[in-house]
Amino acid sequence: MGATVISSANAGLTMGKELTIIVPVKAAVPNITAVRLDPVTHNLVREGVPLMLNPYDRNALEFALRLKDKYGGRVVTLSMAPPSGKDFLESTIGMGADEAYLITDRVFAGADTLATSYTVAMTVKKFFPSFNLIVMGEETTDSTTAHMPAQVASWLNLPYLYYVVDGEVNLEKGTIRLTRYLEDEGVYEEYEYNMPVIISVYKDSNPPRDISLSRKIQAKLSNLVKSVTNNELKLDPFCVGLRGSPTIVAKIEDAKPIPRKKQIFKGDPREAAKWLIENLTKEGVIRL
Repeated sequence: MGATVISSANAGLTMGKELTIIVPVKAAVPNITAVRLDPVTHNLVREGVPLMLNPYDRNALEFALRLKDKYGGRVVTLSMAPPSGKDFLESTIGMGADEAYLITDRVFAGADTLATSYTVAMTVKKFFPSFNLIVMGEETTDSTTAHMPAQVASWLNLPYLYYVVDGEVNLEKGTIRLTRYLEDEGVYEEYEYNMPVIISVYKDSNPPRDISLSRKIQAKLSNLVKSVTNNELKLDPFCVGLRGSPTIVAKIEDAKPIPRKKQIFKGDPREAAKWLIENLTKEGVIRL
């Protein structure tokens, strides 16, 4: 494993002495077993569908919390979501985050990843100009684009590293050494960055800790989830929400089930492989 020191292109951001980690999350993704698309608008139908915090964002939050456990500082979660997203952000505080920000406004509705990443980046820039690290999940379960981390990094003009599984911070030097895992190659790589920097965490790494019910209740009672609207951000309405989203779903098709013959082999198990290969060859599924 090699290590490379990379300087950050700061873009007007300054780094504080206390470790400040921002964890953007998608607060209300639909349960993927109940996802439906509107045949007219091609948007996800969310009414009547059970929602949950994006599971890969919990891996990212766990990564951030482990750094906080080791080096101190604070962890802040934020999400662009309807008002109902507040409950999911309270769950992030239940996991160990110190506070959360709910970015919610009608003008943000219907945003694709470009408009969403812009809104998230501008929120970070306004409220946390001295952050050290942004930690994001690899992707979301409802769209699986993996666009958001790279786009936020682009808006903030900061380096971005993906598939991260571990990190070590040197606050005196203002650097972070990151380890990432490349699944296809089966290898680990090490990089060292001057902070601030943005990373996405390899999904299924860093199994998330349990949510503390008492912390979640305290978050609700102490109003630790703050709401942010465009009154505070003052973003151009043509750059956010549906009007700021160039993505168009031109067509959708239902995936029809593949007809199956449902044949069952009941003979000698030692002959099963031969029987399977013969049938797959006959159907043209494989060629010998």
